[in-house]
Formats: sequence, structure tokens, C-alpha cells
Amino acid sequence: MSFHLYSPPSSLLHDPYPLCNLLSAHPKSTPRSFFSSYNPNSPPFLHARTLLQTSHVSLQEPLPQETQIEKPKLDANPQGSAPKRYAWVNPKSPRASQLRRKSYDSRYSSLIKLAESLDACPPNESDVSDLITKFGSKLFEQDAVVTLNNMTNPETAPLVLNNLLETLKPTREVILYNVTMKVFRKSKDLEKSEKLFDEMLQRGVKPDNATFTTIISCARQCGLPKRAVEWFEKMPSFGCEPDNVTLAAMIDAYGRAGNVETALSLYDRARTEKWRIDPVTFSTLIRIYGYAGNYDGCLNIYEEMKSLGVKPNLVIYNRLLDCMGKAKRPWQATMIHKDLISNGFEPNWSTYAALIRAYGRARYGDDALVVYRQMKEKGLELTVILYNTLLSMCADIGYVDEAFEIFQDMKSSGTCEPDSWTFSSLITVYSCCGRVSEAEAALSEMREAGFQPTLFVLTSLIQCYGKAKQVDDVVRTFEQVLELGIEPDDRFCGCLLNVMTQTPTEEINKLTGCVEKAKPKLGRVVKMLVEEENFEEGVFKKEASELIDSIGSDVNKAYLNCLIDLCVNLNKLEKACEILQLGLEYDIYSGLQSKSATQWSLHLKSLSLGAALTALHVWVNDLSEAALTSGEEFPPLLGINTGHGKHKYSDKGLAAVFESHLKELNAPFHEAPDKVGWFLTTSVAAKEWLESRRSSGEVSA
Repeated sequence: MSFHLYSPPSSLLHDPYPLCNLLSAHPKSTPRSFFSSYNPNSPPFLHARTLLQTSHVSLQEPLPQETQIEKPKLDANPQGSAPKRYAWVNPKSPRASQLRRKSYDSRYSSLIKLAESLDACPPNESDVSDLITKFGSKLFEQDAVVTLNNMTNPETAPLVLNNLLETLKPTREVILYNVTMKVFRKSKDLEKSEKLFDEMLQRGVKPDNATFTTIISCARQCGLPKRAVEWFEKMPSFGCEPDNVTLAAMIDAYGRAGNVETALSLYDRARTEKWRIDPVTFSTLIRIYGYAGNYDGCLNIYEEMKSLGVKPNLVIYNRLLDCMGKAKRPWQATMIHKDLISNGFEPNWSTYAALIRAYGRARYGDDALVVYRQMKEKGLELTVILYNTLLSMCADIGYVDEAFEIFQDMKSSGTCEPDSWTFSSLITVYSCCGRVSEAEAALSEMREAGFQPTLFVLTSLIQCYGKAKQVDDVVRTFEQVLELGIEPDDRFCGCLLNVMTQTPTEEINKLTGCVEKAKPKLGRVVKMLVEEENFEEGVFKKEASELIDSIGSDVNKAYLNCLIDLCVNLNKLEKACEILQLGLEYDIYSGLQSKSATQWSLHLKSLSLGAALTALHVWVNDLSEAALTSGEEFPPLLGINTGHGKHKYSDKGLAAVFESHLKELNAPFHEAPDKVGWFLTTSVAAKEWLESRRSSGEVSA
């Protein structure tokens, strides 16, 4: 193909010598300069000009003075001039090869090779100087920028900079300093960047916006947000005004540095002024809201990202999953996981770990186990914490066989060893369903592994013996707690009290002494219930009130439930009602009853069986008083809400037990077909039943 002399690549303009020294249009014609055939409208020239502009757009520097070419004046037919001709060069000739070597693309490639050579050379001045000298042609200021910008070695880059500053005497030294700082940023070396900044000031070179932006971004990449903030806050003292890109980046830096107020203030400004925010900054904002417990704020950031067209990355998805796990919102974790998949991302280890934590904390057992098996299928290893999260979940929801499977997998993994928490969860699983032999075997294995049983483990063991009606073992374990010098806590005492509700009446006295030693106030109340003693009116209420005042709000309902259950087992309904009344006065049993124009309801979902039966007794008596004595009108419906769940370690729930009990009472309440856990009746049927009870002399429900 032909090679037109008027359309060389733009780098020919860098050559200070006229092209007429290289080629002539015709052997016999008078030699002419290339620029005498200048055609401003020819497409090839426009393309060359574009290349020239593009190559300098980021550097914003004019060509060196000696390379500036004065445009010839355009004249359609200058007087006395010969007709314009094109020079054709055979592409196979040596001259064409020489021309190509002088093209800017070729020169740029040479500069890249020079940068690579400088990266590879020993970090000393002589070797650096030799390489630059041997380059073969004079380096211009823009060439120096290109060379430094493509270097990666932080050891040789400062030597190259010093050499070029001495030999070129550039007009804008700050640009060379800035591209050298980019080399340090590539290697995440903030210390060298800061040292170079000091050298700039010593040489009297004033830093510009690009200087600070480069150092700030280097600090962010080094994971030093506080240093990024320090450099950002230095900008005004050097007369530099940050642009929107830098300000947007500082949202991330301030957030990571712990200055949440400034970060959020900048974010509000970013939304108002429509700055462009990168995914890293959005990720930091989600983390800020997550640490603050503002999980709705996390989701709002996520929605704003999508509305702005910013595509979340996998880090953001994983952070959102983690936040939803902390918020115990497994349904939203599921939604985010679906978004992740639909946007083409492949879940990684962090994704699966966040899902297990989210589902495990919320006790979404089936979902957590699905994720666990997916990790195993993909060959991803679980950590001890993830195994323990799964085991703890299994203990809470009664997944006994699954817990054993997970424990065996953990032991055979070769990467994780069970710790104290692992054994505690496993013993709890066996204890809650009364598997004494398995619980004792796990305890022995725990000791062999070098872990001493904690109060939590011994509490679970007492619960296990209680379910198995092995009262002597309960007492033995209690004595072991005292021998180990462990002080029983509220949960331990509550477990002893719960065991008493499952213990045959003839053996209860074996446990009374244990309760008295563990918690004297509780022991006095239990003793007053168990022993057939006559005491003054109001004494029991006073002791029970002091007990409630001495325990935490996290266990007070469990204590009262157990005390009422104990009363019911001992046929002491009056005392059960007294304890229930105390619970109402202390607002422990809040929301037991509700009334509307259309329905009166009794809510029993949070009560034990004995407490629920006692509450029903009190409610029926109140209804009798209202309808038969006071003449109060009932609404159209009356209802009892038992909830629809079953106990995690039992096949029966409160609804099943209540259905049987209501039939024994011949009560007109029937399970609602469209409302699970609800038993409803009409006002007419309720009044007829209450009338019949009064006529027959029934006094209890």
C-alpha cells in the first residue's frame, strides 16, 4: 500500500528537523518541506491531530519550545509556487521503515521499554543515568512524564526523577513529582510519598491538587484513613481547593477514620450537588450505618446506589448480608442474596459465612443448613466460629441429628478443632431432649480435649438429668458446681427451678436445699410453696416481690412461669393466682388481655402451661363477674390465642394441650379454621356456658 507523506503519525511534529532532510517528492525536483503540502481538511491530518491531543490530555502541558511548529499561511495557489504534489514512499523501502520508526506510537513504545528497563535496573544513580543516556534520542518534558508514569519500582523512580529534573530543567516540575508519587501509590508506599512531598517544598516546588489527590488516594489504599484526612485538611494551607472527586473520596476516608459526622455531612452534600461516588465509598457508608445499628440506613444506601446506577460489588453485597444478620432480618438477607446472583456475581466464602451468621442468629435452621451444605459441596472450609454458630442454632431449635452431623464434620475437617463453645452447644442439644448418655459422653470428650466444664455446661447437664428424672444426679452436679468454686447465676438457678417443676412430688425436697444454697431469696419462696406451713397474710407476696426485685428482667418471666407451674403441680391454685397477679403488677405479663368493640381476647403465647392454665382460670372468673354479676355486655366474639408453634424439644405445643383442656371443661371455644392457634366462641355461647358453670357450682377452669 502507499504511504502518503502528508499524513504521518503525530509524533513527527516532535522532530525538530524538517522532513525534507529525509525524503524528496521526486529525484529531479527541488527538495521541499513536508509542510508546503499542508492540507488542513484531509481526514488523515485530523486523525493525527486527535492522536496528538489525546496523548497530552492528562498532562496538560504544551510541547517544548523547540518542537513547536509554526503553521504556514494557507494560500490556494501562492504566486510562483509549483503545483502541490503528494510524496509516495514504497512501504517496502528502507525509507518507509525509517519513517515508521519516527512515529509517535513507536516513540511511545520506546518510552514504555525505557520505563521497564529503569524498573529493572539497580537503584543507583550511575546505572539510571546510563540507561537514560543510551535511550538514543533527546528526551523532552512530555517524554519524561510518560516514562515516570509507566514505572512501578519505588526504589529507582526517585533517582529517575532527580536525573530528569537536572537534565531537562522542566517548566512544570510539579507534574514530574506527581507522576513519581503515582509510582509510590502503585506500591502502597505512603512514607516515600510523604518524603517526596517534603523534597518538593525544599526545592520550592508548589504542590497542586493532583499532588494532594495522589497522596490521599495512596493513604486510602494503604488502609490509613486518618492520614488521608490529615493530608486533605492540609490542602487549604497550600491554596488548593478539592474537587468533587476528592470530596467524594473523603466520605470514605472520614468514615473509616471514625469521623462519622463529617462523613455523613459530606454525603448529604454529595447527594445535593450530585457528586459521583464510587462503590468503595458506598461500602463505607453501609459500614457506618451498620456499626451504628441503623440497619434501615444500610438498606437506604443500597437503594440509593441502585437508583444512581452504581453497580454494587461483591464486598458491598457481603457487607449488607452481614448487617442484615446483625439485625436478625434473614428475609432481607435472602433478598440481597438473590440480587447478588441475578447481577452475575458468584458467592464467595464471605458471602456464605455472612448467610450462615444471618440465618443462624435468626434460628432459620433449614436455610442455614442449605448454605452449610453448599459450602461443603464447593469445597469451602468453615471456621470454628461458623461451626459453633450452626451448633448453637441447632441447640436452640432442637436439631439433634443435624448437630451431631455438624460436630462429626468439624472433627474430620482437619482444619478446625472443637473448642469450649463447641462442646457446650453439643451438650445443650443432648440435654434439652434428655439424652443423658450422649450428654455425658460429650462432657467426657470435652475434658479429654483439655476444657473444663463451664457453668453453662453444668447448667445444661442439670437440665438433662432433670428431664430424665435423675434427681440424685442433679444434686451431685450441683455440688460439683460449688466444689469448683463457681457462683451460680440467675440462669443456673432458673434451671434448678425448672427441674423442680418436672420432679415427682416425693423427691422435690431433695432440690429445695440446692435452691436455698444457690439463691436464698428464691429458696425462701420455694420453701413456702413446698412445705405445708401457715404464715401470715401478705408474707408470701412480700417474699415474692423481693425475689422479683433481685433478678434481672431477662429471667423474671421464666422464674414466675416456673413458680406458677410448681403451684399447679402442687394443686395450690390460690398461690398460682397470687404470683400471676404479681407478674401483672410488675408488668412482666403485659398484654395478656385485649378488648375491642368486636372481640375480647386472652393471649397466652409467652406463658408456660401452668401459667397459661392459671391465666385462663382468672380470665373465666373475670368474664363471669362481668356478665353474670355486673351485667356487662360481651362483644360478638371471645378468643384465646395460644400461638401456633410447638416446643422445640416436644411434639406438642400449647394449642394442642389447650384444645384437650377446653374439651374437659366443656367450654364452647373451638379452633378457628382460618386463624392458627386461635380458639373462638360467640358471646351467646360464652354466656350460656358461664351460666351453666355457676348453676353446677364449678369454681375453677
